[in-house]
Amino acid sequence: MDQSQAPLLDALLDYHRNNRYGFSPPGHRQGAGADDRVLAILGKDPFRNDVLATGGLDDRLSRGRYLARAEELMADAVRADTAFFSTCGSSLSVKAAMLAVAGGDRGGLLVARDSHKSIVAGLIFSGVLPLWITPRWDSQRHFSHPPSPEQVRAAWDQHPDAAGALIVSPSPYGTCADIAAIADVCHKRNKPLIVDEAWGAHLPFHEDLPTWAMDAGADVCVVSVHKMGAGFEQGSVFHLQGNLVDPMRLSSCADLLMTTSPNVMVYAALDGWRRQMVEQGHDLLTAELELAGYLRSCLAELADVMVLEEELLGKEASCDLDTTQVLMDISATGTSGYQAADWLRENCQIDLGLSDHRRILATMSFADDKRTADRLVDAMTRWRVAAREFERPPSIQLPSPAQLQLETVQLPRDAFFAPSELVPAADAVGRIAAEQITPYPPGIPAVVPGERLNDGVIDYLRSGVEAGMTLPDPADPTAQQFRVVA
Repeated sequence: MDQSQAPLLDALLDYHRNNRYGFSPPGHRQGAGADDRVLAILGKDPFRNDVLATGGLDDRLSRGRYLARAEELMADAVRADTAFFSTCGSSLSVKAAMLAVAGGDRGGLLVARDSHKSIVAGLIFSGVLPLWITPRWDSQRHFSHPPSPEQVRAAWDQHPDAAGALIVSPSPYGTCADIAAIADVCHKRNKPLIVDEAWGAHLPFHEDLPTWAMDAGADVCVVSVHKMGAGFEQGSVFHLQGNLVDPMRLSSCADLLMTTSPNVMVYAALDGWRRQMVEQGHDLLTAELELAGYLRSCLAELADVMVLEEELLGKEASCDLDTTQVLMDISATGTSGYQAADWLRENCQIDLGLSDHRRILATMSFADDKRTADRLVDAMTRWRVAAREFERPPSIQLPSPAQLQLETVQLPRDAFFAPSELVPAADAVGRIAAEQITPYPPGIPAVVPGERLNDGVIDYLRSGVEAGMTLPDPADPTAQQFRVVA
């Protein structure tokens, strides 16, 4: 296909050239009705380009096929059979994939337990039974790695009637599973593999990055272009190949969840990013990988800062690593990642991609350059001096891997919608959770509705909040009370 095309962007250009005017939403009329105080900050261009997708950019029957053509070009660019655009983020895309594969199937879905909270939301929404695949735990660093092919095979042996399998790769830390081997395990059973590759939109465009899920044989792959690409927030694409998942069913499931008023700017940015990556992506990513190497070497010179790389790879760790995710263990400084993130934001106007009780993460982009990398090195150097005066953070009571793997005793959907009550933490041990509880970032639930709470996880969450952990989803974000099935 002619990858120099950008159908959605070209259609938006024609929309303005033709001086179209709609007696239809959006009501701001390309910014004419927007408050001047809003325009002074946002500018008029976002409003000029906020038009209806159907009955605006395209006609009422979508005869221009702008979106369809853009999706065909995306699939061709990344070697997939089909691509679907979403303006509701990968949170929607992964739910659509789960519904398409396992919706209405009481056999359940094999799901990696280190999945993002959006996957748990998909379990609640769909009523699908999760059959958990235990991730590989690094007890020393309190860190989970994607599951191995052997773990996936064991899960299939235990649950041969499951509708399919879902894993996350790369993880929010950049660690990757052996997708090719896992896909082979699934396909020998004629079952599909879904890969939540939200952090891997850039992977198809450079051979020195971890293997792209479509190239590794996955059936459905979900990517968030806003994370590692150059799309707007909420821009997501899910890709499909093979014959184990019906494309019409996948499209219909997405339609159940999708807004009927998608943002054309999000679509157009996806279209333009695809063209950019086909034409320039290899050179841009080569420069990004070199810059990440430079940044890693500079940060590794800071006292008591461990820039993790080899520690994340190996037989009991991950199969591959996206080195543009610069993960630092700062526990040897006697301070926490929460303290570091807060200090860098307040004193250097630097925001990090992730922080936890012992780590911080800098997510690189091909838009970065030596100037921005040096800004981070300078900020980290200043932080390292200031950290000598930090108060020692409260300790977090870290549970063992066995304690973290809670027992599922009820379907997530049933527990979430069941009559519930708030009980003090001391009374929650042994009760069935009616909510998900997700330390954020990275957004991996410590508690899923339907799981039986234990004292290890409760103490972990309570002490975590005292140390700076954020819990955005439970009824009581302080973890003093827990919502449980009545």
